[in-house]
Amino acid sequence: MVKNVLIVFGTRPEAIKMAPLVKAILNAKDIFNLTICVSAQHRSMLDQVLEIFNIIPDVDLDIMTPGQSLFDISAKLLLAMQKVIIDSSPDIVLVHGDTTTAYSAALAAFYSDIPVGHVEAGLRSFDMKAPFPEEFNRKTISNIASLHFAPTEISQKNLINEGVKRSNIFITGNTVIDALKTTIKNIIDSKENILSSFDFDFETNKYVLITGHRRENFGEGFLNICKAIRDLSEIFPEYHFIYPVHLNPNVQNPVNEILSNKANIHLLPPLSYDQFCLAMYYSTLILTDSGGIQEEGISIDKPVILMREITERPEALEAGGVKLVGTDRNKIVKVVSELLSNKNIYEEMASATNPFGDGDAAQKIVSILRNFD
Repeated sequence: MVKNVLIVFGTRPEAIKMAPLVKAILNAKDIFNLTICVSAQHRSMLDQVLEIFNIIPDVDLDIMTPGQSLFDISAKLLLAMQKVIIDSSPDIVLVHGDTTTAYSAALAAFYSDIPVGHVEAGLRSFDMKAPFPEEFNRKTISNIASLHFAPTEISQKNLINEGVKRSNIFITGNTVIDALKTTIKNIIDSKENILSSFDFDFETNKYVLITGHRRENFGEGFLNICKAIRDLSEIFPEYHFIYPVHLNPNVQNPVNEILSNKANIHLLPPLSYDQFCLAMYYSTLILTDSGGIQEEGISIDKPVILMREITERPEALEAGGVKLVGTDRNKIVKVVSELLSNKNIYEEMASATNPFGDGDAAQKIVSILRNFD
């Protein structure tokens, strides 16, 4: 009997991590009838990923509006998902991670008495305000979901400690590793075309790759981050500092105020996913406040310096591939300086074992779904 599967996502990170699962389900048409629904919570960034992975949604809710709030996103999605569920008659709804799209779709499925499968389940920071609102979203989805696809043993343990039945939890690894490995394999030979629009030689220059956009860092924390980057650019003039700048004004304003007009700091527009994968691949190290980059960096032997106070991915810290520095200006400068100056410290981080899987998470999830009643 063919199973109707509804998969819902709406942001760039979700699309990247769900793309391998979409492909794996589509390759099992004898078992699954797939409906792909995107919320377009992040319109342009989502569209880039859809194009790269050649995914055509069946339903595009196109909810994004300028200055949208969590209230706007949640209300629009919950109302829109009612019709999507009625039209697609799913046997299961698949959501990813901790976005407002995932939370709203899971809630809509719950209201409709449809089982939910949660990809990247069990991540916890144990602080409801960091990351905000993601910690609330993922904990709530865990209360709703019937199937929990946990990337690691630690995420499995978190779910068990919250009362989730062990039989409903499956350790699969993280689908972001699937996406990263496939993308890097496909783009290495075409790197000149992918990066030709930037006035910088990613392959031959030594550089630190930077991302920063976390909501809880806005304000003083983000100012400290920018000042630390400026300090590092002066301490290490032989290194370039590559920063694709998020479009949020809370990021754009301090970045442009503090970091523009520095010869070895390159402020770029947001990179497409394939461009960013290549930028990670050739970087010396990555300075970020991101969630998923912790997984991506360690999987390609790049030390990751994490500019957050806590992380929901302690596996990366335990493995040694990620260091947590918060938003303390002096600490950021100290840790990055040690890595760029001390080969032994650098090599120890770069050789950390990746705890997030081998790139076969999507296939494992499909095998589990085959046997789900």
